[in-house]
Amino acid sequence: MQAVATNCNGIDTEALKTTTAAVSHDPKKGLARFVVATDWKGGTQSETRVERWSLGEKQMPRAFTIRTDEPRELLGKGAAPNPQEVLMAGLNSCMMVGYVAGCAARGIELESLTIETEGELDLRGFLGLDEKVKPGYDELRYVVRIKGNGTPEQFEEVHRTVMRTSPNYWNIANPVQLRPRLVVE
Repeated sequence: MQAVATNCNGIDTEALKTTTAAVSHDPKKGLARFVVATDWKGGTQSETRVERWSLGEKQMPRAFTIRTDEPRELLGKGAAPNPQEVLMAGLNSCMMVGYVAGCAARGIELESLTIETEGELDLRGFLGLDEKVKPGYDELRYVVRIKGNGTPEQFEEVHRTVMRTSPNYWNIANPVQLRPRLVVE
């Protein structure tokens, strides 16, 4: 009797099935909370700390920093990616997980996967020069290049699933309510 592979594309497919079943049985087990705190580091530089997250009722530690800066042409030192690049990286990385896990769940072994995203901002909006110009994007364009032992139809199904289920795809494609609070110290 041949053993069934439980690892595909670096994803433990049995663990994926177990997690899916657990969340299906008890939706509270699927509530993931992420927290980051960002400090100004001078000029256009900032540093974001990722110290914890929770899944269900279990809180777990993390220990990461994400640095950002603007290019020299936008008053920075060019020492790190800028916030727009980090935003796009977050979108791409989130979708990447969906493609890899979606393919693994279907037994599709990947050879390569690249997502390239681009967008154009009009700085007149950010600089407050023209109220008719918004400070954000009109659109983001991305290309997914995928290669593996799946059929074009299977890859299209995974693609549609990612667009339907990726949290960051959803967060960028749909309005997310922001609740700001200013504390002056």
